[in-house]
Amino acid sequence: MKKIVLIVVVAGIALFGLIQLIPFGHEHTNPSMVSEPAWSSPQARALVKEHCFQCHSNETEWPWYSNIAPASWLIQMDVNEGRDQFNFSDWNNNPGELDEMKEEIQEGGMPPIQYWIFHPNSRMNDQQKQELINALESSIK
Repeated sequence: MKKIVLIVVVAGIALFGLIQLIPFGHEHTNPSMVSEPAWSSPQARALVKEHCFQCHSNETEWPWYSNIAPASWLIQMDVNEGRDQFNFSDWNNNPGELDEMKEEIQEGGMPPIQYWIFHPNSRMNDQQKQELINALESSIK
């Protein structure tokens, strides 16, 4: 039995080491800022930055674990998808739809569960959701 456990542990460590060689999720880029919405106030931008910029801008902060697979894959996919949907740092070329943003926030789709599990402070109560929606409404026409 000890031999089997040892084999499983060694195989697991080897597999973990091998998946680190997969190149996806290691090149974290933050392209230059091109254009932003016309923020209604610095406070509106700060609120949106706090709740949305991690995935929907070119100002992503890449934590240490974003370099370790399989977490690196998941984080990279989330950021890629977020920036593809809309990008606050490239607003003129990739704007978001205000109604869709509001709906996702109100229904609790944003931030997604895989984000707030590791960032519990990112979950918003109803008041915080409304403040974020107000900031978006006042800035995005």
